[in-house]
Amino acid sequence: MLKKYKLGILLILIVCPIFVFLFLQFFGRNQYKLPIYYPVDVKYKDTNGRKVADTVYHTIPAFSLTDQQGNTFDSKQLGGKIYVVDFFFTRCGNPDFCPRMSNELKRVQEIFKDNPKVKILSISVDPTFDQPDILQRYAQKYKANPGQWFFLTGDKTAIYKLAFEGFKVNAGEETDTVNPDFFHALNFILIDAQGRVRGYYEGINKEAVDKLILEMNILLTENTN
Repeated sequence: MLKKYKLGILLILIVCPIFVFLFLQFFGRNQYKLPIYYPVDVKYKDTNGRKVADTVYHTIPAFSLTDQQGNTFDSKQLGGKIYVVDFFFTRCGNPDFCPRMSNELKRVQEIFKDNPKVKILSISVDPTFDQPDILQRYAQKYKANPGQWFFLTGDKTAIYKLAFEGFKVNAGEETDTVNPDFFHALNFILIDAQGRVRGYYEGINKEAVDKLILEMNILLTENTN
């Protein structure tokens, strides 16, 4: 009887990981596909004598900003990588907003710390104040890895154009103000390796960030196929 019990336990230990692996392979990759936001055109191509529709999607335009170390950050550095973006400012006085969001991004960084295919961008909406030395202190407070998590500043007009026209923050989320001269975005934005928007997630909601982490893993798997 004891031998049968031990054999049963052994079979469970062997079979369960296989089942979980197959489940994730089938449902995670084949059944659960992330949406791609903002189609802009449909082109047709011939495939085996048939015309097949190929949707063209909005992509994030090229940009150049300055990071917390005073170095130029060019969007070309993101080629072939997935990344998460948030818009914040260091002197945010509400502990339920920027500090909470930065703590959630710290959690994201910890999970993907060994993956060079994942980057995090925190872009200041108060760039006149948030100069590199200010951003550096803020980055150190959240133990940001300077090679993975970039705190960015630059020309305010360029940043706001990038936020609204590039990342479309006003389309994917609510902001705490509609003032075009200053906004406080509360969502994280997930961008794929092709520069397309794949999701918006409430940065002050742990469950939403858990979903972000899950979908980042799915996106990484998608990029390997």
